[in-house]
Amino acid sequence: MDIHILTLFPNMFNGPLSESILGRAVASELISITIHNIRDFSSDPHKVVDDVPFGGGPGMLLKPEPIFSAVDSILSELRSSNTPNTNVIPIIVLSPQGRPFSQNIAAELSRNKSLILICGRYEGIDSRVEEKLATDSLSIGDYILTGGELPAMVIVDALSRQIPGVLGDKTSGEFDSFSSGLLQAPEYTRPSCYRGWDVPSILRSGNHEAIALWKRQMAIKQTWERRPDLIDESKFSLSELEFLYTLRMNADKRDQEA
Repeated sequence: MDIHILTLFPNMFNGPLSESILGRAVASELISITIHNIRDFSSDPHKVVDDVPFGGGPGMLLKPEPIFSAVDSILSELRSSNTPNTNVIPIIVLSPQGRPFSQNIAAELSRNKSLILICGRYEGIDSRVEEKLATDSLSIGDYILTGGELPAMVIVDALSRQIPGVLGDKTSGEFDSFSSGLLQAPEYTRPSCYRGWDVPSILRSGNHEAIALWKRQMAIKQTWERRPDLIDESKFSLSELEFLYTLRMNADKRDQEA
């Protein structure tokens, strides 16, 4: 997969994208990450890429010209390399106004041959970039960051895990939180007893069927306690619905006793 990132601060990506799983994926050529400095595409002799907003308001906006030029250059390069379907390559603006990024979106993006991410800065980007150029706008949360670089890193990391061969164990991603719609069940390793705290005996029983049932129930319990909004979006068997009912009844009983 070829990932192109447009930014004003290319050096921000040097460390995060060259270490650990991502670094190995790049070295193995499972993914290719190219960082483009937006200033390189400015026609201004001083490489100015921002200006004051029409109608007034605080701060500066990124101008549309260098961003359009950068994307045009990338698409032209992809076409010359015979990359198929360059007309449907996702061009995504990282913005707090975008739709919330999720595990499902990460999986969706990972199926593309190429991807372009545009990092905003200052007070934002001229709206014509989103209206006329971008195919989507994504946000990693309801808070404001200095720019789109950190969200771009998050998105690249999340989607790369969906690409075959990136994870050492191909089943690892299947048990990540959100992959099943639920949070991940608690995990433990050696020693089996630490400071008097024992690993649940079921995990040491060798009974794989019972362990699978326990992990599923704990995933449901953890999700119900920490992210109840996900419960309404998930599907459960009759026995799992009974387990959820028991959780709710016990919680109500504790509240009454308190």
